[in-house]
Amino acid sequence: MSNSPVWHPFTQHGLGEPVPLVTRAEGAMLYTADGRRVIDAISSWWVTTHGHCHPRIMSAVREQAERLDQMIFAGWTHEPAEAVAAELCRIMPEELTRVFFSDSGSTSVEVALKMALGHFANRGEPRHRLVVMEHSYHGDTIGAMSVGARGVFNAAYAPLLFDVGRIPFPGEDPQATLDALEAECRKGAAAFIVEPLVLGAGGMLMYSPRVLAQMRDICAAHGVLFIADEVMTAWGRTGTLLACEQAGVVPDILCLSKGLTGGSLPLAVTMASEAIWESHISQDRAKTFFHSSSYTANPLACAAAAANLAIWRDEPVRERISSLAARQQAHLAALSNHRAVRNARRCGTIAALELGGAEGAYLSDLGPRLLRRFREADLLLRPLGNTVYVMPPYCIDDSDLARVWEAIAEAADELAEA
Repeated sequence: MSNSPVWHPFTQHGLGEPVPLVTRAEGAMLYTADGRRVIDAISSWWVTTHGHCHPRIMSAVREQAERLDQMIFAGWTHEPAEAVAAELCRIMPEELTRVFFSDSGSTSVEVALKMALGHFANRGEPRHRLVVMEHSYHGDTIGAMSVGARGVFNAAYAPLLFDVGRIPFPGEDPQATLDALEAECRKGAAAFIVEPLVLGAGGMLMYSPRVLAQMRDICAAHGVLFIADEVMTAWGRTGTLLACEQAGVVPDILCLSKGLTGGSLPLAVTMASEAIWESHISQDRAKTFFHSSSYTANPLACAAAAANLAIWRDEPVRERISSLAARQQAHLAALSNHRAVRNARRCGTIAALELGGAEGAYLSDLGPRLLRRFREADLLLRPLGNTVYVMPPYCIDDSDLARVWEAIAEAADELAEA
């Protein structure tokens, strides 16, 4: 057992696993107190896009720290937040005209759900039901857990969670998914929330842009709000700025976080259409959108986000993403026919596969064994059960990416021999 008083997230301390102490980071690398150089092959839980401690982002944070560190955002504003909002409105779909700040992916989802329910409540329409996709994950706050998959993540908290409509993941029978969504929408649902193209914590499950577009059309036909949770899938992870782009889909509400600051500081936004905004605007204060946190639109985080947006504007980020996607595909293809590998798949820069036969549950015994093996090889890879995925920062070089895939191949070889 650790002598540290720190209680780590998603960590069972009773297993006595070591907790490495990281002292600095640069690019795609983490450096530990005991002198190890660790390849961050999952972008530190999917947040780091351009690389750790990117000079432009770090410089912007330092400069902002000398001017304004924190201030209330209820009825006040500051330049970094205004700059971020303006740039987001420039590069995101033009239908998304309003930007609400929060501080994490979970809270961006909570905000989206409250906006959707408030929209109908303020219009006097009795729509309360939310619809979700099975295997989805939208965060760890109460609303976000309620619209996520029920299982080991939240079984202990079941009394806190509200009921939602669920549709199947569009696997072998996408039409069943569309029919189920149609049925839920006919019941007068308020909103449908979905992870576009890739379900992250659910096992890096991937589905086609065509299905995403069809789901959007069904919602639109029934006046059901379409919420795109792009907390993980945005900022180039699926090959485009937004995953929704690949389906020609514009959501009514869009959730963004993780890569919003390049992964440097916690910040999130929920973007909404003008109709959502209008339903909350009134002389009646009871129709106010009641949501905030103390650190809403923190100036330091907004400065980091503004620098990240400048990098997207000024540098060949999309070319880097395309290059990484091609390299990922080459490595994945080399392993796809291995007898210990199944369902090798990729969406943009995200590559995933199952090791050791059939798809396993999150609590598969293989998961901790793989985690330990990769950690001992100086790799930050965090399998989801027996699902191994690679999602590195866009700056990772060829030799380090090859090292990651060599370690996965070695694990596959051992499983095949066993």
